[in-house]
Amino acid sequence: MKTELLIVDKNVDNLDIYPQITQAATFLKENEVVAFPTETVYGLGGNAKSDEAVLKIFEAKGRPSDNPLIIHISKKEQLNEFVKEIPATASILMEKFWPGPLTIIFQKKDGVLSDVATAGLETVAVRMPEHPLALALIDAAGLPIAAPSANRSGRPSPTTAMHVWEDLNGRVSAVVDGGPTGIGVESTVLDCTAEIPQILRPGGVTKEQIEAVIGEVKVDPALTNVQAAPKSPGMKYTHYAPDAPLFLVKGSRDFIQQLIAEKRHEGLKVGVLTTEENSDYYEADVVQVCGQRAQLETVATALYDSLRSFNKTDVDIIYGEMFRNDGVGHAIMNRLLKAAGHKIVEEL
Repeated sequence: MKTELLIVDKNVDNLDIYPQITQAATFLKENEVVAFPTETVYGLGGNAKSDEAVLKIFEAKGRPSDNPLIIHISKKEQLNEFVKEIPATASILMEKFWPGPLTIIFQKKDGVLSDVATAGLETVAVRMPEHPLALALIDAAGLPIAAPSANRSGRPSPTTAMHVWEDLNGRVSAVVDGGPTGIGVESTVLDCTAEIPQILRPGGVTKEQIEAVIGEVKVDPALTNVQAAPKSPGMKYTHYAPDAPLFLVKGSRDFIQQLIAEKRHEGLKVGVLTTEENSDYYEADVVQVCGQRAQLETVATALYDSLRSFNKTDVDIIYGEMFRNDGVGHAIMNRLLKAAGHKIVEEL
């Protein structure tokens, strides 16, 4: 399959002048799949009403088809077509955080969306992205768009079109290049069908921000207990992993450097994932900086690119620093734990 690279400047106000958007929308109408930028990561979109299109998403990603997808819309009115009801809590959240990096789970209407897209569940996860190209593309297609991250399953999510190209060239019809994404980690997924809303995946909107608007929210036990069964899109299988094994380290810089030195003495090439504050401290074969510890938003933005960067090196093992587990740090640690397969080395 030939993959078209469609470059669009997201900062231009009048997106109607871009035939690339029309071309990408035509692919979607024809049940082909297209990668496009959102404010979180690049998504791999297909017609959410079509089994054919959704199966092409799973095939391109190499993703198990029992994993539900998030449905992307460009107007709130689109919900009425495939959602049974909009709870009052969801309405408040939509007013505050849409468009933006918050996915809300609703009870779905039968017979509208592809059952493959929702993995046969009675619920559907929906968000309205805050990215002009994503909104323009959904508008032009006139369809709800099912879209997981636009990467091969298991690899770090893509935050640039080049990441997508590396993973999916020849597997999708087009990649819409709108430059690097901003937030860098996926949307927060919140189940509003429960009596007390529950976070199923931490992301670009924090628990603290949500609670400031609607009060108490719960957190899915699967986020802290690896034995529990996750209910959120994208959280059932191992994700985000670089090629070399990643170990997170709970301990001091001295302890991390000790681990590095031991492995190098064994003849292994060692990488370390760190922040600007500590980057000059470590003596490793590859020192990869993923933002500033004092500003965790910069870590979220750079995280996936940093993990992917190790794949361009010949390191045998990677040690990664850990971060506080609140605010956006909750999302960062969730992704790092998944990337490491929950392997943690703890200083005694």
